[in-house]
Amino acid sequence: MSQTTFSRLAPFIQEYIYNHNWTELRPVQIAACEVIFNTNSHLLISAGTAAGKTEAAFLPIITKLYEQPTKSIGAIYIGPIKALINDQFERLNDLLREADIPVYHWHGDVSQSRKKQVFKHPQGILQITPESLESLLINKHRDIMRLFGDLQFVVIDEIHAFMGTERGCQILCQLSRLANLTKTQPRRIGLSATLGDYSMAENWLGSGTERPTITPEIIAAKRHIKLALEHFDLSQDIDDSGITAYSKYIYQTSYQNSKSPKCLIFANNKSQAESTIASLRKIAADRGELDIFHVHHGSISANLRQAAEDAMRKRDRPAVTAATLTLEVGVDIGHLQRVIQLESPMSVASFLQRLGRTGRRGEPADMRFICAEDEVSPDAPLPTQIPWQLLQAIAIIQLYIEEKWIEPIQPLKYPLSLLYHQTMSTLAAMGEISPGVLAKRVLSLSPFRNISPEDLKLLLRYLIDIDHIHRTEAGTLIIGLAGEKIVRKYQFYAVFPETKEYIVKHESQSIGSIVMIPTVGSQFGLAGRSWQVLDVDFRKKTIAVKPAEGEASIYWRGGSGNIHSKVLQRMRQVLLEDTEYSYLQKNAVKRLQKVRQLAKEYQLDKCNIVRLKKGKCCIFPWMGTVAYRTLERLINSFCRESLEIKSIGGTNPYFITLKLPKGKFDNIYPEIVSLCKQRIVPEHLVSEAEAPEMEKYDRFIPYPLLRKAFVADYLDLDEVRELVALWEK
Repeated sequence: MSQTTFSRLAPFIQEYIYNHNWTELRPVQIAACEVIFNTNSHLLISAGTAAGKTEAAFLPIITKLYEQPTKSIGAIYIGPIKALINDQFERLNDLLREADIPVYHWHGDVSQSRKKQVFKHPQGILQITPESLESLLINKHRDIMRLFGDLQFVVIDEIHAFMGTERGCQILCQLSRLANLTKTQPRRIGLSATLGDYSMAENWLGSGTERPTITPEIIAAKRHIKLALEHFDLSQDIDDSGITAYSKYIYQTSYQNSKSPKCLIFANNKSQAESTIASLRKIAADRGELDIFHVHHGSISANLRQAAEDAMRKRDRPAVTAATLTLEVGVDIGHLQRVIQLESPMSVASFLQRLGRTGRRGEPADMRFICAEDEVSPDAPLPTQIPWQLLQAIAIIQLYIEEKWIEPIQPLKYPLSLLYHQTMSTLAAMGEISPGVLAKRVLSLSPFRNISPEDLKLLLRYLIDIDHIHRTEAGTLIIGLAGEKIVRKYQFYAVFPETKEYIVKHESQSIGSIVMIPTVGSQFGLAGRSWQVLDVDFRKKTIAVKPAEGEASIYWRGGSGNIHSKVLQRMRQVLLEDTEYSYLQKNAVKRLQKVRQLAKEYQLDKCNIVRLKKGKCCIFPWMGTVAYRTLERLINSFCRESLEIKSIGGTNPYFITLKLPKGKFDNIYPEIVSLCKQRIVPEHLVSEAEAPEMEKYDRFIPYPLLRKAFVADYLDLDEVRELVALWEK
């Protein structure tokens, strides 16, 4: 125990540490205390999962609030999801039990009576989501000074989940608006377990302020990792009950390998999580074994999500939960024996977040990858014979093992959907304002540093034209009638698109929600069980159900996300090198050997373009999602006529297929290389009539601005040129 740091903490914190038998403060906690106590800088805490980051932030913050009580809320904690806020609320309540410092949590599931306590006694710590903070800024505009006039600290948890997103930009806007209203500039503390480039995170955290950001150097203890990766052919090994070898392996790996396991299964989308748990329940029922299975994702009701978290925390009781991103962040679910990843994660960062859920108490982190893909016949087109998920999983593992590389997070240059949102939010909060003052307030927000006064003027004129904003006779601006219909709904507080889901109820219990509307009498899967539809209430958006036997359809679409080009480049290396990876299991070894032999037959080490049957060819760009999108547009815009392309297909970011007339195949490679050497600019890849809508409020943005944003944030011609140059080598 560092006696100097320990003695600096508030007396009740010292007592808490003694009562909980802490033998020492962790390095990250000592370093954070030194920055908070000895400087006025912002603080970035980057350390592995379970390293004690939350306590590192709050031990010195609470000490400061104890020594110098504030006249308003003293600290805000901003978390990405409700479950994490609920978890941290319990932890802080335990820590503050003996102190006169209140802690409140505020989100959509918190009762109004609890929220009213904040207004009665605006002190201590407020834990909140960005959406609820937006609601306060709009609806409690006159109370902001009383609530936050003496705000000292803002803690942003899991900042990697916010950086590079409109939701993250929304937080920066909110903090700037708070600072403008209260004339205070609180210190910011960012927490993350998965950051590659500290300088980018430091710039993001301190955006719009003059304080520097300090990232203490934490020497992490050497971590032991147990990895395994197995591969299955979904088209084979199905027994009489319809259960695949893939599902049996998941069952064995998650349930039978230890006496009293706690296992978390990560799926890349809700449908995969649901179908997996449904299969595991069926296997357990057929064997007469316990039902210890749970599902955890955003469309499961709050009480069932809580039941899953509680089951995972109970000691000496087996539990298996399949989850999506909702349990990737740092919700405390106790001691896990193992994490299972179904298919490949989208990124190295996601892999590290999920790996970090296990391996506590000095035990090795144990993570099993299970990839399953239909193995097609040798006569099928080449790209469909490649096990892309297997290659991607290996590439992500190797990038971390070999280089400790994590994807850099690129800031958005033109967050136009957020520009609309913050313009309307500011106007809704203030009621009436002159165009000049509105422009000054909006353009001063740091996420809009690339937005020119002319850009904003174009947007305001358009919003006046469509009656989202109304110009009064006095020349001031207010919310228009069409704008009222958007702004006055609670969904407005979120900058991410809301999904119109129907609430599913069994008797009086809420099970969760689904997107697609089933017919009466049909069955569907939810919470890992099958349900039969009794009634659909279109007005209340509810579906009445009863339990049903057998398997049923799942009513969600798949997940999505960007994959970095470095991951694709490493996938190519996996395909072409002869390295044997120690963590590959029997089936995965055989499948990798098979596809490597295929790569040699087609000479993929020497060419990126392969001739297929029936006048088709395949391009293997080995580019990430954004560069792939750019190359696809480059070919479509400049090669369709010269190469007489009949059709363009493929799967982003793995391969592009072209259908060509005879004699054009040999022209593809030189045509693409030549285009990359010409003075083509990204604007040439978007037509005048095109205005891609990528974010929630893009439908309210004039076309010229939409094209400008798409070019800046969703295309990357420089990267395409760089990677095509590698084809020549």
